[in-house]
Amino acid sequence: METTERNYINVPLIEPKLKHPTIFKVFDSLLGGESLTIHNDHDPKPVYYQLLGERGDVFTWQYLAEGPEWWDVRITKKREEDKETIGEIAAKDLRKAEVFKKFGIDFCCGGKKTLSEICNEKNIDVTKVETELQQLDSQSQVSNVSFNDWNIDFLTDYIINTHHSYVRKYLPELRGFSIKVAQVHGAQHPELAEIRDTIEEISDELSQHCDEEEKGVFAYVKKIVFAKNTGKPLDRDKNLASQIDGLEKEHDFVGRCFDRIRFLSNDYAIPDDACTSYKLLFKMVREFEDDLHIHIHLENNILFPKAVEMEKSLAA
Repeated sequence: METTERNYINVPLIEPKLKHPTIFKVFDSLLGGESLTIHNDHDPKPVYYQLLGERGDVFTWQYLAEGPEWWDVRITKKREEDKETIGEIAAKDLRKAEVFKKFGIDFCCGGKKTLSEICNEKNIDVTKVETELQQLDSQSQVSNVSFNDWNIDFLTDYIINTHHSYVRKYLPELRGFSIKVAQVHGAQHPELAEIRDTIEEISDELSQHCDEEEKGVFAYVKKIVFAKNTGKPLDRDKNLASQIDGLEKEHDFVGRCFDRIRFLSNDYAIPDDACTSYKLLFKMVREFEDDLHIHIHLENNILFPKAVEMEKSLAA
């Protein structure tokens, strides 16, 4: 392949020990959106894995020629706006949410940030996270539910029947246990009073939130889908964006409440003098938080963006 491209690397002409360092040096000098081209006498796939392992998912890899004599690959450094957000990653494969949770990464309320952004904020080694995410890519997804492929009107029904029902069923029990445990153990563990008060805040917020969501945005989503499927004009709700913004702020508030409970409880650590009710309270809070993460993820990262896009498509 003959070219005058500035970032063109004719690998066979480079001393063996300098081949990979040269590629990395040129890659590191690229700005977002810029590319380099590798020309080689065999498939340079080992470079792909090394680059992915040491720099992360910050590039695209495009074969221009695939043998049998010569291989040419264009490597393009992603711009910040081209990188997938945490929410987009989880939306495509919800199994990856478990990796985010392991590293303490918020994939629901914080889902609009990229992996590199959130890892920089939390001082997390991004390559360790990406390595675990990549391991999932090589595994079968046969049993994984792909919420991202569902029709959004069906998704609203699922959220109501699964997650809103969960909130309505277990929130009263959570409140009851938090009051009881604070009364019995509050003298020895004063943090329980604040945990009780925080759960009360969560209860007040979520009880109203679910009702408003179902009567407002969720009902409007059904209208959007109906207009899309029938070709009939949409009775447009001019406040969709502001309603979604308000709902996401409420999601963030509840998420921060659970962060506070985790801090107060030392990540749900069970003290030696804990009774059965004390242990059950922390188990219920942890399970409620896990369900809420999926609940908010489905809305913030899948339902709301798709509803906005579908509404825009009808206007077009």
